[in-house]
Amino acid sequence: MILHVKEARYLHDYVIWLRFNDGIEGEIDLAKELEGEVFGPLKDTKEFQSFKVDPFLETIVWENGADLAPEFLHENLKIPA
Repeated sequence: MILHVKEARYLHDYVIWLRFNDGIEGEIDLAKELEGEVFGPLKDTKEFQSFKVDPFLETIVWENGADLAPEFLHENLKIPA
């Protein structure tokens, strides 16, 4: 199955709640991913919060061009018990 992010909400710090097309939903903390030229600027929480779900890419994206593969997000999701 090809994974797509269907919904995303900012929770706190660098944590986002996600729902995928396979029905799985949960939280992901991206604090450790914010390194380098593209992701480093997202350490500013105001910038981090500005993500959206791109309807074409079907994943979360930021205005600076940063995005994360849905597969990566799905693999690292913390699913509530």
